[in-house]
Amino acid sequence: MHKRPHTTKDLPRSIPVFPLSGALLLPFAQRPLNIFEPRYIEMVDHALSGDRLIGLIQPAEPDGEEESPLGRAPLKSVGCVGRLTHFEETSEGRYFIILEGICRFALVSELNVRTPFRQCVIDASRFESDFERTHGEGAVDRDRFLKMMRDYADFGDFELNWDEINKTGTADLVNFCCMVSPYGAAEKQVLLEAPSLEERAETLIAMAEYEMARGQSDGPVLQ
Repeated sequence: MHKRPHTTKDLPRSIPVFPLSGALLLPFAQRPLNIFEPRYIEMVDHALSGDRLIGLIQPAEPDGEEESPLGRAPLKSVGCVGRLTHFEETSEGRYFIILEGICRFALVSELNVRTPFRQCVIDASRFESDFERTHGEGAVDRDRFLKMMRDYADFGDFELNWDEINKTGTADLVNFCCMVSPYGAAEKQVLLEAPSLEERAETLIAMAEYEMARGQSDGPVLQ
């Protein structure tokens, strides 16, 4: 079995990509996915037979009717490489999988392939710091971030497990909150492309504060 990549040099030049609107994957976080379309079942089979890497990326027009458009619809310029760390196959031939975020990537070009799933050339060179789990933690105002979580929990009327939160590292906490936040595809892409952990945290705080100021809740940040 191929091991988890540790630097950008460990990544292949090209990977299969899964275009999925509204789905955010960040380094060291986990994204569960139900796979039922034949093209993506074949993609999972392909990944399991090789390095287990799949790129999760949003369509360039994420507000369309299709969550994962057919054909070669344009894609966003940045996605995230995920490693398939767990899978379950159902009696119907479907998959339940978990992707663990490795690092972000810039989309270079799409390959002309005969597979039903898409494959792209990627460049992760400017995201080398994604391999360091705690990179940028020192710049994040953790107290301010926790206050946002507390205020949002009161706003959404739900409970938080503060014992677990207090034991969770700042980078993991920020990325997890971003992934489970209730915001749309455009907002998720902004969070993905944030240049630093501090900017990602501040962006999520701003989104939450704006929502609370409007007095409308579209769902909890944490579930």
